[in-house]
Amino acid sequence: MEIVDTHAHIYSADETAYPMRESPLRPPGGAGTMEHLIREMDSAGVVRALLIQTFTAYEYDNRFIADTAAAHPERSLGVVTLDPTDPGAPDLLLDLHARSNLGAIRMYPTRGDRPTFSHEGHGRLIEVATELGLVTNILIDAPHADALATHLTNYPRARIVLDHCMNLRAGASEILARTVDLASFPNLYAKLTFAVTGSDEEYPCRDTHGLVHAVVEAYGADRCIWGSDFPCELWCPKVTYAQHLRMFTEEIGLSDDVRRAVLGGAATRLYFGGRG
Repeated sequence: MEIVDTHAHIYSADETAYPMRESPLRPPGGAGTMEHLIREMDSAGVVRALLIQTFTAYEYDNRFIADTAAAHPERSLGVVTLDPTDPGAPDLLLDLHARSNLGAIRMYPTRGDRPTFSHEGHGRLIEVATELGLVTNILIDAPHADALATHLTNYPRARIVLDHCMNLRAGASEILARTVDLASFPNLYAKLTFAVTGSDEEYPCRDTHGLVHAVVEAYGADRCIWGSDFPCELWCPKVTYAQHLRMFTEEIGLSDDVRRAVLGGAATRLYFGGRG
């Protein structure tokens, strides 16, 4: 079984070459570099990773992700984040795709007092990403679920991943219901990172195990993917990288077939199809 980490944030130690935003979120103690990620992957037996643009550090400056993914083509694909309100964003995506090995784009609702996930720029980016063969990762909360449903209807060829399942948490029955409802769209995939970030308990986070089973049942294992939220020291400090993976290999109680799909099979087909 080849394991794929579909959700790793990375940070550069060189803040002159890759400056961060004002008041960025930084991992503690120099954690979060690509070198650190590769050590964690090698120790845990993870073959490849999706490098997620870290908005809380770099906002829409994707140079570090693009450069790092290009430097590690055998271990990674980049996931860039573009501003949907920027008319030049589709051309920027084309440029990034030409010079790096990208696997996806990532989108949020617009910023400001009235955030929306219905801006025309969202649709343009989904369309261009789909034409390029890229996946579209979506990070939204439940109030934007209807807008996501509209995009899923308008772009049935797009492969769209629901990051963190709308920040699903233990006890959040309404978010679970909306997440399950969206499973009716065959082009939507569920990222199961909420198993740790949505837990109110320490490892092994038993209060989210039922949520994982419910999402897998709704989507099918072939549309569910694992991600570590690396660096765990920042994003889910209650667990280590190895423990995050162990939850899915041992603790949650997934069958062998489901485990193989969630930990690698689904992600390999989704992001690495035709890449060997």
